Amino acid sequence: MSEILKIRDLRVETASGLELLHGISLDLAKGEILGLIGESGAGKSTIGLAAMGYGRGGCRISGGTIELAGTELASASLRQREAVRGARIAYVAQSAAAAFNPAQRLEQQIVEGPLRHGVMTAAEARAWMLELFTALQLPEPEAFGRRYPHQVSGGQLQRAMVAMAMACKPDILVLDEPTTALDVTTQIEVLALLRETIHKYGTSALYITHDLAVIAQIADRLIVLRDGAEIESGTTEQILEAPRHEYTRRLVAERAESLTAAPGAHHRTGETLLALSGVAAGYGSKPVLAGIDLTVRRGETVAIVGESGSGKSTLARVVAGLLPPSEGLLDFADAPLPPSYTKRPRDLLRRIQLIYQLPDVALNPRQSVAETIGRPLELYRGLKGRALRAEVAHLLGLIGLAPEMADRLPGALSGGQKQRVCIARALAAKPDLMICDEVTSALDPLVAEEILRLLRRLQDDFGMTYLFITHDLSVVRRLADRTVVMQQGRIVEAAETETLFTAPQEAYTQRLLDSVPQLDRGWLDRVLTARGG
Repeated sequence: MSEILKIRDLRVETASGLELLHGISLDLAKGEILGLIGESGAGKSTIGLAAMGYGRGGCRISGGTIELAGTELASASLRQREAVRGARIAYVAQSAAAAFNPAQRLEQQIVEGPLRHGVMTAAEARAWMLELFTALQLPEPEAFGRRYPHQVSGGQLQRAMVAMAMACKPDILVLDEPTTALDVTTQIEVLALLRETIHKYGTSALYITHDLAVIAQIADRLIVLRDGAEIESGTTEQILEAPRHEYTRRLVAERAESLTAAPGAHHRTGETLLALSGVAAGYGSKPVLAGIDLTVRRGETVAIVGESGSGKSTLARVVAGLLPPSEGLLDFADAPLPPSYTKRPRDLLRRIQLIYQLPDVALNPRQSVAETIGRPLELYRGLKGRALRAEVAHLLGLIGLAPEMADRLPGALSGGQKQRVCIARALAAKPDLMICDEVTSALDPLVAEEILRLLRRLQDDFGMTYLFITHDLSVVRRLADRTVVMQQGRIVEAAETETLFTAPQEAYTQRLLDSVPQLDRGWLDRVLTARGG
């Protein structure tokens, strides 16, 4: 196979001269899928962006060559680099919410690339967009593009991001955690589509992920990265079955363990902290939740699972007071819970904290980490000066970040680091209830396990209560006491977590459980065959 991308001795450094990539070299053949795997901060996204001749915020390409289909990008002019971005090489970002303009309809942004690069007429671009919407199983393809980004679920927006990247039918896709925001059933469809599209059009791909079980289904070769350097590389089969480096063996073992982990210990006092009765909610005239009855006991972890668009995050917004319900009652600590956060007193706001799904949206890009974490410390605990700085450092240590991170802006952090800052900000308020909306979805398995251990320790030490919203069922099994399954805005099954995993009562629940990716090269093909795909 002919090589379409050649990178030699690639080096990227920050404005202060700190080197982030230490001489990375790789080849990508036409029609090949190359996986980049490693912990958060390993340099995966930095390589993906550099392949487009782009240095992420505050960084620059300081050495090496990047040859894309015969064009040298590292030394190319800005005009030359912009000519290939989108047309020859396209990027699927980790956070779709940060990639879309909130003021424009989705269809405007998706057809913009083909029109701007002159590769399609308006009619051709729209027809291709509708074909992509249908293939990606987006609802009402003809009408979907008329929605704004905030009017679709996180999983739907991520699929729209894939459609936008594929709009010009590029030679290379840089896929940066493209299934991070997707539930397990949708993930299967998107993985199958990506693989089929790449093979159908002879497209190549750099697939960036921290999930070995996902990359095993799609990549031909893998490069394992750590701290900006290559640890080892090889075929996907070799890396999974016979990793040579100790670090790689640890990654494989950690993922295998997460898929087979035994259920965690139960934490329960019997006292009801949160109760919802007959709750309904929606956006404008569009209903999302209906007839929600739910109780959460103090010191308990209740997981909410279901496909994208099932209403999980909407339920979180209702409890947090961001979306007042249209029907039903909410109680917190044996007292009525005002439906809107604007009517909740300061101490009640402190007691319920929401860790949002998308850290790029949740963090102010102009505020440093210290300012972000310091705000609730000032607001709720009255800390100032030296005491405030000491507590910021303490919280950074709790979530595994170095003290010097306090002065950084969000743009200088990896996706996993941003999510950890969001967790620290919630912890700063010392809440009674933490609503965790996909808090580990942006984290690699090793860092995610550290966060889970932290959450469990807080629960043991302080009796913390969690409403844990996620599509990662392996996390649910290890962390949750009870699990609630949602479908189309309703609760379809609820049970003790181990009971639900071993003896689900609903076919929909069984389908979710069967959709968890396995650390097995042929797993995706077997699932598609079983479903007639």
